[in-house]
Amino acid sequence: MKEAHLMPEWSFTLLVNQPLTPEQADAFDHCDAFGDGSVSYMLGPAKPEQYPVRSDPADLIQLWCDVEAPTLLDAVAQTARNVRLIPGLRAVGAAHKDTVTLGDAAQRCDRDYESLVQLSQEDERFPEPLETEGTVFYSWLHIADYLRRLGDDVPHTPRELVIADRALRLVEDLRGTDVQPGALRALGLP
Repeated sequence: MKEAHLMPEWSFTLLVNQPLTPEQADAFDHCDAFGDGSVSYMLGPAKPEQYPVRSDPADLIQLWCDVEAPTLLDAVAQTARNVRLIPGLRAVGAAHKDTVTLGDAAQRCDRDYESLVQLSQEDERFPEPLETEGTVFYSWLHIADYLRRLGDDVPHTPRELVIADRALRLVEDLRGTDVQPGALRALGLP
């Protein structure tokens, strides 16, 4: 009997071109591609002027993603493709949240989860967890700085996420421009 191989789950933020309208949110909620709950969004109030606390505009153009895929780049690409199923919505960038679990942090560096757990339990210099209820979260920036002080080579942003973000931004910048395919190939693009 074959053992099932589980794909890793990648956490990232996908930036979209606009806050979701109520119609787009409804389409999103009924789209089979998002039926597993791996992607979530924030919808602003219909009449924001009636609310004393306003939504952060940056939150309204973000999709929070926890997607299973072979690689981070595959996870971002799959989600960006699925976003285009919602009329008028498209992905325009990708980023990481600062708030991470130790499992998320392990995906961003060359250490495994068990190594980070051991460091968190045995080294008093390991960053303190953030104030949370239930799941224990940490600041990625603090963990990355700590690992760098130990001598680990930890990038600020994983290369795959940088590639995904730049590709999405390039596609967005090219929208509506009259760039000949030959010019793109001359620049080294397929």
